[in-house]
Amino acid sequence: MTLKRAFDPVVDANTRLLILGSLPGDASLKAGQYYGHPQNGFWRLVGGVIAIDLAALPYPERLEALKDAGIGLWDVIARAERPGSLDGAIRNAETADLDRLVSRLLHLRAIAFNGATAARVGRRSLAHRTGLDLLDLPSSSPAYTRPLAQKATTWARLGDILGQA
Repeated sequence: MTLKRAFDPVVDANTRLLILGSLPGDASLKAGQYYGHPQNGFWRLVGGVIAIDLAALPYPERLEALKDAGIGLWDVIARAERPGSLDGAIRNAETADLDRLVSRLLHLRAIAFNGATAARVGRRSLAHRTGLDLLDLPSSSPAYTRPLAQKATTWARLGDILGQA
């Protein structure tokens, strides 16, 4: 079985909100991009929060727009065996060093988990941390069949986090 690895974190000194996924799927790994599957709603959902059509931008500009908005990205699983892209198929997972990353983000206010696997693994890894808001989001994955408009209602709460002084 192929060992799959997470991408490097996308953060900077101004990151106020960290969005954590589980582990990149096959389309993302092939593209070398976070949320690279064309049906994944991530870029439309976050774009709605920051009022930028992220999906229309080239990938490097998407990442810069996120950083400019105070948003960082990473995954809760550093590497794992997984046939295909479904989180339920993840085996022998090694958790990412979330604590190390979070300790470097001095302006971090909140962590949002993109989907149930990210929330389960991430909350367990960060259970000892206090002072951060933790938010569970419905997965942006097309495998999670809730309509995008319904997902957007929950994802819109990220705007409140970003708007806090």
